[in-house]
Amino acid sequence: MTGDPESPQISKDGDILLGGIFSFHSSWKDRQDTFTHKPLPLECTSLNFREFQFAQAMLFAIGEINNSTDLLPGISLGYKMYDTCGSIARSVRVALALANGHETESAPSDEPCTRPAQVLAIMGETSSSLCMAIATVIGPFHIPMISHFATCACLSDKTKYPSFLRTIPSDYYQSRALAQLVRHFGWTWVGAIRTNDDYGNNGMATFTETAQQLDICLEYSVAFFRTDPPKKIQKIIDIIRTSSSKVIVAFLSHMDMDVLIHELSKYNLTGYQWVGSESWIFDSQTAERDIHHILDGAIGLSIPRAHVSGMREFILDVKPLNSSRNQKECTGHEDVTGVRNSFTDMSLMPIFNNVYKGVYAVAHALHSILGCNETCNNKVHLSDIQPNSYLQLNLQNIFLLFLMQVPVSVCSEKCPPGTRKVLQKGKPVCCYDCIRCAEGEISNVTDSITCIRCHPEFWSNDRRDACVKKEAEFLSYEEIMGALLSAAALFGACMTVVVAFIFFKYRKTPIVRANNSELSFLLLFSLTLCFLCSLTFIGRPSEWSCMLRHTAFGITFVLCISCVLGKTIVVLMAFRATLPGSNVMKWFGTTQQRLSVVAFTLIQVLICIVWLTVSPPFPLKNLKEFKDKIILECALGSAVGFWAVLGYIGLLAMLCFLLAFLARKLPDNFNEAKFITFSMLIFCAVWITFIPAYVSSPGKFSVAVEIFAILASTFGLLICIFIPKCYIILLKPEKNTKKNMMGKVAPKYV
Repeated sequence: MTGDPESPQISKDGDILLGGIFSFHSSWKDRQDTFTHKPLPLECTSLNFREFQFAQAMLFAIGEINNSTDLLPGISLGYKMYDTCGSIARSVRVALALANGHETESAPSDEPCTRPAQVLAIMGETSSSLCMAIATVIGPFHIPMISHFATCACLSDKTKYPSFLRTIPSDYYQSRALAQLVRHFGWTWVGAIRTNDDYGNNGMATFTETAQQLDICLEYSVAFFRTDPPKKIQKIIDIIRTSSSKVIVAFLSHMDMDVLIHELSKYNLTGYQWVGSESWIFDSQTAERDIHHILDGAIGLSIPRAHVSGMREFILDVKPLNSSRNQKECTGHEDVTGVRNSFTDMSLMPIFNNVYKGVYAVAHALHSILGCNETCNNKVHLSDIQPNSYLQLNLQNIFLLFLMQVPVSVCSEKCPPGTRKVLQKGKPVCCYDCIRCAEGEISNVTDSITCIRCHPEFWSNDRRDACVKKEAEFLSYEEIMGALLSAAALFGACMTVVVAFIFFKYRKTPIVRANNSELSFLLLFSLTLCFLCSLTFIGRPSEWSCMLRHTAFGITFVLCISCVLGKTIVVLMAFRATLPGSNVMKWFGTTQQRLSVVAFTLIQVLICIVWLTVSPPFPLKNLKEFKDKIILECALGSAVGFWAVLGYIGLLAMLCFLLAFLARKLPDNFNEAKFITFSMLIFCAVWITFIPAYVSSPGKFSVAVEIFAILASTFGLLICIFIPKCYIILLKPEKNTKKNMMGKVAPKYV
C-alpha cells in the first residue's frame, strides 16, 4: 500500500513491542477525492476520551509488567499506538504499519519479504467492523490481535480470522441472552433497531433467529448509522411512533444511540421499554445525555463489575505532551480529579479491565515462550514464534439488570383457557385472535392452539375449560311431571278398585247381571293393571324394567280390549237371541266368552315372547338427542316387535269399535254398545294422536306421552263403560230393575 507513512500517536521502545490500535477520534472530515492528485491525509475530528482511556489502561498494564520481577524479568515491553479515527481504510494502513513497518521509499525486488513484524501482538480495536478489517490483513502474518470490546459473533470464525482473540464474550451469547431476557418478561411483540455495521447486523441476526425459536415476533427491524442523512433517521422515528409494540431492542453502538436519543427527544417519545446491548446499556455518558428520560427503565446485558487497583489514579495522572503549536501548554500539575467529563468517568472500568487482561495474556504467553524463571532466555528468536498459539482467554460472564415493574408488550393478549388461537391473516404468529371453543370442546391451558373434544358422556362447562359429566335425564318420581303421572295412575287404579267394590256389592242387581258380570270384573281387573303398568315407565331404566314396561302394557291392554270385545259380542248375540227361532247364544256362551278372551290375549303373549327372544328392549344412553344431556331410555330392540304389539292392540280396538258401532241402535233402555262405541272412539283417537306425538317428543317427554296415552285410554274405558252404571246403581236405584232394563224405546234416527 503506497502513501504517506503512518506515525504512532504514542510510542515507547522496548525489547518487545506491542501494538495498539484505538480510535482517539470518532469521526473525520469528508473530502472529495478527484483521483488526479494525491489524496490528502485524513483529518480526524471529535476527540474520543473513551478510547484514550483504553490506551491509558494498556499503558498501565505494560508499566506494571515492566516493573514486575516475576513476569518477563529482564525484558521490557514497548508499544506503538495508532489512531484510526474510526476509518476502516486507515485501520488497514495502521495494521500494515504494525505488521512490517512502513518505509518512505521502496524499490521493486524479486526477493521475498522476510523482515519480521514490528510487533508481536496488537491490542484493539473497539469496533467490530474495524477489527474485521484489521484481522483480515494481519491474519496471514499470524500476529495475534486481542480486542477488548469487539463482540461480533462473526469474528469467532477462525477460518477467516485465525489470529483474532478477545477478552469479551461474543454477541452470539449476548444476542441469545437478550432474546431469553425478552421472553422472560413475556414480551412477544417487540421492535428492533440496530447499527448498520457488522456489530449491529450480526448481533440482530442472531437475536432474530433466537426470538423466532422463542415465539417472539418483531413488528419492525430497522438499521441506521450515525452518519445517515436526516431523512432516513426520520423514517425510523415515524416507524417507532406508529408501531404498537412497547418494547424496543436496540443493538446499537453508544455513538449511534446518542444520535437516536437526540432525535427521539424532539417528539418526546417516552414510555417505551428499551432492551440494550452492552455497547450502550451501562454507558454513563449515554444516560447523562438522556435529559428527556427516553431510556428510563432500560435493561440489558453488561460486563461484570471490575476493579483494577491503581488504574484509576494512573488514568487521572495525566502528563503534558510536547506540542509544536503555539498553544498554552499544561504544566503537568493540574488536578483533574474534580473535573466531571467522559475522561474522568470510571464507569467503563470493566472494559479497562478487558484491555488490562489482554496485555497480561500476551505477557504470560511470552513468559512461557521465553522459558522465563528468574531470567528469560534471550536466545529465543521471537520472529519464529507465533504467540497466537500460547494465548488462552476466558470469556466474561454477563449479568442482567431487572425492573421492579414489568411493562406489557404483546401483539395479542394471551388466550385464556376455554379459547384457542387463530392466526390473523397476513400478520406474524404473535398476532392472533382468541376464539371461544365450540360446545363440547375445551382448552385447559393458556394460548392453546386447539380445542379438545370432550368424551361423549361429558360436556364442556360454561367457561369451556373443563369437561363435566353430562346430566342423566329420565322421567323420575321426584320431578313434577313424574309425580303427577304417578298420582294419576294411582288415582285411576283406586277408582277402578272402588268401581269393582260397588259392582261386587251390587252384583245381584239387574244392571250388573245384565251383561256378563264375570267379564265386567275381568275388565275392571285388566283396567287396574293398565293403570299400574304405566308406573313401570317411570324411574331409571334398567334391563328388567325395559322388558317389563312394553310387554306388560301390551298384554294388559289386549286383555282389556278382549274383555270389551267379548262384552260387545255378547250384546249383539243377546239381541239376536230374541229373534224367533234364534239359538245363537249357545254358540257364544260363558265358556266361549272366556276362551275368546284367553285366545286374544294369548296371541299378544306369543308376540311379546318372540319380541323378547329375538331382540328385547334394553336400557340405552342416548347421547345424540341433546348435546349437554344423556337421555336414559329404553331402546325398542326390535321396532317390528314394538309396532306389532301396538298394531295388534289397534286391530282389536278397531274390531271392537266396529261391532259396538253396529249395535249402537239396539232397542234397549240400557244399550251398553253405545258406551262401548264412545269408549273405543276415545281409545282410537288417543292412540292415533299418540304416534306422531311419540315420534316427535324428545327425551323423557316421549315416555310421558306414552304414559299419558295409556292413562287417557284407560280412563276413557273406565268412565264410558262403568261410570254410567255406577250412576244408576248409586243415584238412580229406581232404574236398576229388570223391567226397566228390558223396556223398549222408540228408535231414534240419526
